[in-house]
Order: sequence, then structure tokens, then C-alpha cells
Amino acid sequence: MEMESMSVALTGNPNTGKSTIFNELTGANQKIGNWPGVTVDKKVGHVNYNGKDITIVDLPGTYSVSARSPEEKIVIDYLLENSSDLVVDVVDSSNIERNLFLTVQLLEKNIPLLIDLNMQDEAKRRGVKIDVKKLEEALGYPVLLTIARDGKSLKNMLNVFTSVSMAGYGPSDMLKAHIDKVKEIESSSLSDKEKTEKIIELRYDFIDVIMEKAVTFESAGPSMTERLDSVLANSVLAIPAFLAILYAVFQITFEWIGQPIADALEGLITEDFTDFVTEALESAEVADWMQSLIIDGIIGGVGSVIIFVPLIFILFFCLSFLDGTGYMARVAFLMDPVMRRCGLSGKAVMPLMMGFGCGVPSIMGARAMDSEKDRMLAILAAPFLTCGAKLPIMALFAAMFFPEDAANVVFAMYVVGVVMAIVSTKLLGATQFKDEGATFILELPPYRMPDMKNVLLETWDKGKGYLTKAGTIIFLGCVIIWFLGVFNSSGMVEDMSESFLASIGSAVGALFTFHGFGTWESGAAIISGILAKESVVSTIGILYGLPDISAEAEDAVETAEAMLGTGMGSAFTTMSALAFMVFSQIYTPCVTALGTIKKETNSWKWMFFAAGYMFALAWVVSLLVYQIGTALGF
Repeated sequence: MEMESMSVALTGNPNTGKSTIFNELTGANQKIGNWPGVTVDKKVGHVNYNGKDITIVDLPGTYSVSARSPEEKIVIDYLLENSSDLVVDVVDSSNIERNLFLTVQLLEKNIPLLIDLNMQDEAKRRGVKIDVKKLEEALGYPVLLTIARDGKSLKNMLNVFTSVSMAGYGPSDMLKAHIDKVKEIESSSLSDKEKTEKIIELRYDFIDVIMEKAVTFESAGPSMTERLDSVLANSVLAIPAFLAILYAVFQITFEWIGQPIADALEGLITEDFTDFVTEALESAEVADWMQSLIIDGIIGGVGSVIIFVPLIFILFFCLSFLDGTGYMARVAFLMDPVMRRCGLSGKAVMPLMMGFGCGVPSIMGARAMDSEKDRMLAILAAPFLTCGAKLPIMALFAAMFFPEDAANVVFAMYVVGVVMAIVSTKLLGATQFKDEGATFILELPPYRMPDMKNVLLETWDKGKGYLTKAGTIIFLGCVIIWFLGVFNSSGMVEDMSESFLASIGSAVGALFTFHGFGTWESGAAIISGILAKESVVSTIGILYGLPDISAEAEDAVETAEAMLGTGMGSAFTTMSALAFMVFSQIYTPCVTALGTIKKETNSWKWMFFAAGYMFALAWVVSLLVYQIGTALGF
């Protein structure tokens, strides 16, 4: 017998436990994609219960359905145009007054709701008591009590899903009177602004009546949230605390846990696996060109992505964990005044901070922005920051040409990246996105221990996206670079200076005649840097006579003295080396980041714009550095 089916839509404010409910109910039986035309996550899951196949759609969290943002438009369009069997409004019981604003808006649209008063444990700790019967009488719709991480509570929710019939419910007389008043204002001759203000005031008056009828507050001592905020949100201690937490996240990712795993994985790929495949290919007498393609092109290229996977997964885990505690919202709130001066909202802080590790998660993290303007500006600013792949370039050139001030020069490159991100944001904000401002609305949820299942699912989803999407782009790019480096019009070449890569490098190098590094080797290194910024160091090492140079920052310092004895020592002066560093810091992102920009903006236009805009900006700034520095006698 065919199983009965039904559909359930989950809606509600952010941080109400809606996603936790979704993940707990559906587990691994979920798919995450994008809503048509936008990059907002679309989560759909399935659960079988009491003979029914229940399809659950987790709608984006939103505070309103005024259709001002992509999230708001998705929610209201879906609820009005799709005939879900049940719409569940997930409400944070400990902040019921604020959450009821969305509830009232949905009921004004004649959308029948099952109102889920979630986070009952948190409400109890805060002394919030809700009379379910009186709330049902006030609204006319059924009310359910849940604790998102409690299995018994969620089993009761599934029982309600499979048994409740919304046909037996409708707006109460009090709600009908409220809706009539709203319609009266909407049909009046008032201006749109006056209508909006009056309707908002009307909603809050209605919510006040509901609160008086159904909600009481008992006195309670300072909550854990209040005690933690006395330190973490303190006007004096907040920024130092944030920097300390951020430092710990990067230490965990790039020193304590992530980097050791990445190093072990690199050894496994570059030594054990590569040696195994090389022996197998030689035993099978595979053609030299095919061996080169597989070893140098495919394994070398895809391996460069896989090596970063531990760092990406651990970084995402740390940030998802912090987000689950409620701390990230406070960071955005505290940093908003500073970020506003840079042309962004406070919510851009953490996505941009990720850019110091890798530009890909930083670009992906821009999804958290409230407006399309802020999201686009964050996406286009992220690649300017000094990611881990740029650091080897800076370390090598600084150690070789500025040995006494290497640390200061590397730090200066970090500053250059931050300054250029700010300049870019200001410039684009005043030209491309000048009429798309947005109000900063942010909830400060209570501190809580994150749901580890939720954290792990988010980590896997984001990490898997990096691996699958970025890996395919790197794969294609590696094959292209390999081909250009070993072939010319006559066939395979022994000397790379006779290859297509050298010819293209000469053309690119000519663009930098007045920058002090107009050689084909520099041009080839710049091209390889678009594939992956780590490739710049290894390409320069090979072209200038050091075929076994590592792209790791610590190895770069050790090889600097040896590099002086090669052609590189005469190919660059102090100022041309500095100009090359500045150019490498600013220019076109790697293909992985470009592919992510394409994916996140759903636009080839913005991907090519980012590539060309950053290249042009880097060309101008590095030219100024070289010419001004040379004119001053450096």
C-alpha cells in the first residue's frame, strides 16, 4: 500500500530553534540547495511517521514578510503560492513578544498557523509563563509547546503534524477586528509611509493585548546571558575578548589541529600516493605525456584542494559552534559602528575574518548579510584580504629582499589587503550599489550550548560544498596550466621557456614593464597565481632554478638565501620585489574564489568584473609603489 504524504512548512524568526527542529526531525534525509534566482539556502527534508511521508521545508528565518529582502520575499511567496498541508510558526517562548510580530503579519495574510512555542526550557529559566489556552483563544489557532532538542517533545510535534486539521480553526473575533483595522488603513488615502507606521503601531497594540491576556513574568535573578554579556558585551572588554576568541579560532584551525592534519594529508598525497601512482604508470608503460598529466596536472592540482579541506572543515566547525552559542550576533552588533564607516554592516565582520584563512568560505559567508548591497560588497571585498595561500609569496619575498624587516613587511601586506578592501567597498558602495541601503536589524539570542548535531550538519554542508564545487574548478584549471607548460605548437617541449606558458607569460610580463618585473617568468607566475596563489612561489622556484621549493611559509624563509644565488636575485630589485608583493596581494582571485563568486552571485558578469577590477586595481597600485619608491631613491 502506498504511503500517505503531507507537506509541512517551518517559518519563524532567526534563532528560534527552527533549524534545530528541522535537523532533528529529518536528520540525513534532507537536501540543501538554493531557492530559484537567489543564493539563500533551500532546505527540504523527509520523515516517515505513523504511516505518512512528511516533507518538511525549512523556510529562511525572517523578522517580517514585507518583501524587502530575498528572505522575506521567499517566505511570503512560498506561503501564499504553495499549498502546504501545515504551516508551523516556530516562536522563541523566552522572547514571545518580539516573535509575535511575524505571527501577526502571517495571520493578517490569512495563512492558517500551528504556533509552536519552542525553547520552553529557556522561557522557564527566564520566568516566562504562557497560558496556552488563552493564547489559542486570543488568536484562534492551535498552540504547541516544544523543546527542540528533546526527543519526547519532537515526537509529540510529529503526532500533532499527523493528526491536526487546520480546517477546524480560524481567526478569533479579536484577530478579525485587528485585520479589519489593518485593511481599513491599507485602503485609506494616507501615504505609504504613514500607512506603514500606523499598521506597525496597530500590530504592537494588538500584541500588547495578547501579552496581557496570555503571558506572565516571574521575577528571576540575572540570567547566564546577562552575566556573560557583562564581560563579552562590555564596552571596554568586548573588543579584546573578541580578538582573543578569534585568535583561538585561528590557532585551532591553522596551528593546533587543522594544519597538522593538512600537513599529514599533504605528505600522504605528495609522497605516498604520488609515488604509488608513478610506479603504477611506469609499470604499465603509460606515455610520458599522460604520466605528466596525471601526476603533475590532476593529482598535483586536485591535491592542492584536498590539502585545504581539513582547514576548511575545522574553520567552519569553529564558526558554526560560535554561531550556535549566540556569540556571533553580539560580534556583529559590537562591530556595526566600525563596519558602517567602511561601508558595510556589522554582520560582515565574521565572513571577512574568514578571508584571512581562505577566500572561499569568506565569500560563502556573505550569505549572512541582510541586504543585497551588503552581500555583494562583502563578496567583492573578501578576496583582497591576505589568505593563507598568499602568505608564502609574502614570506619568500620579504625574507629575500627585506631580511632585516621581513616581519614588518609581511604585516604591511596584511594592512594593504585590509585598506584595499575598505577602499573597494567605499568605491563600489558609492557607484554600483549607492541606492541600495538597508536598516541593520539584529537579534541578540541568549547564550546556549550549541546543538552539536546542528553544528556538524552545517559544517558538513559547507565543507562539502567547498570540496565539490571548488575541486571541479581546480581540476579544470590544473589541466589547462599543465598543457600550457609542457606544449607548444610543435608538440611537447623539454624546456618550459619554449612552451605556450612562456609565450603567454611574455605577453603578460609586458604589462609590467614599468613595474620593474616585466619578465616572462613573472608573467607565468602571475598566470599560475590565478589557478592557485600558492603556485606563484613554486612556479618562480622552478623557473629560476629551484625545482623543489615548497609553498609553505616557513620553508620560504629557509630558501630565501638560496634564491639569491639564482636568476631571481637579478630579476628583481628591492622596489620591484615590493611592487610584486603588492600586486600579488591585490590582483585577481584564484579560480576557486572566482568560481565561488560565480556561484554566490549567480552571475558571470560579477565573476568577470571581480577578475578584471581587481587586476586593474592591483596594476595601478603596484605601479605607483614602484615608480614613487624608485623616484624617492629606494
